Amino acid sequence: MSVSKHPIALRLERRVGGATKLLATVMALPLIDGIFPALVVAGVLASPTGVIETGILIFGGSATVAVILAEMDGSRREMATSVLLIGAVILPVAALEAALAPTLEGFLNLAIFERFAGLVILAIAAKTASSEIGEYLPSPAVIIGLGLVASFDPSGFSVEVSMEYVVPGTAAAAVGVAFALAVALLSPQLKNRVDIDRFRFGSAVALGVLALPILLRPFGLMQTEAPIALAVLGVTALFAYDPDSGPVDEVGGHDDDPSTGALPVDGDGDRESDDADERVRSADAPASDSPVEPADDARSGAPMPAIGEDVTVMANGGGVADDEESTDPFGDEDSRAPWL
Repeated sequence: MSVSKHPIALRLERRVGGATKLLATVMALPLIDGIFPALVVAGVLASPTGVIETGILIFGGSATVAVILAEMDGSRREMATSVLLIGAVILPVAALEAALAPTLEGFLNLAIFERFAGLVILAIAAKTASSEIGEYLPSPAVIIGLGLVASFDPSGFSVEVSMEYVVPGTAAAAVGVAFALAVALLSPQLKNRVDIDRFRFGSAVALGVLALPILLRPFGLMQTEAPIALAVLGVTALFAYDPDSGPVDEVGGHDDDPSTGALPVDGDGDRESDDADERVRSADAPASDSPVEPADDARSGAPMPAIGEDVTVMANGGGVADDEESTDPFGDEDSRAPWL
């Protein structure tokens, strides 16, 4: 249930290799393709809500959850160690890119560049929700590059390093690492209980909600500090988690597992246990070398029925006794039960 079959994720897995490398690639993508500095310049990290939403949805999100739950093996300690090692690389890089954000502001027209930052988030949301739609959309790096060209303004170019964005930028990366660490620590409870594809689609909706305020800012719409994207992600996590789901052996195994107390049903609708009881009773019946006259049952004192009047009823409705030592040459063949 935790395995995601998203084509983009599968291609990335084949290209990168191991689960730890795949997780590092997924969490570092915002720093590589320019999404993170674009969001910093666009002012998404101006509020604590924006920091949390960026950390969970950009550095975390459905891709991080899918890799940890569906690809990573080992104990919780081992997975947590891998996440912390990845975080030790992501945090300083995010701080460095946030510190260089004022340089981008110096030669960009932010009013134009913010629109491209919103388009980047929408493109990621579309690619996350549907791989078919994602095939027709440009990559986030291409959109960022077009935004740089469209908003380039060399008149104010200057190299600046400011600490203004370092704290929120590092905090956003730290939130993403903390989110991945929480998923790793809770992985025994989440594996086979989280529908990855359902969570992926909900994460795409949350990303779209995160992008709308940026795109609608010139019109003064959806300018609120309410964590709408986080609310959408919370509802998504609630619906994607199924506490009753799990491996086959955890929920009772197969129908013929004796530990479950359930017995399979044959094609006629009768329990196999009924047929087995008939076989046992037939085996307990004493055999007779002389089928001409009935003999008294030594255990009950009741007369033994003659041939053709055996009280043992076969599962197929036949009247032939299941006597393995019968002198009837056709007795063994006729008495074969349907499950043999």
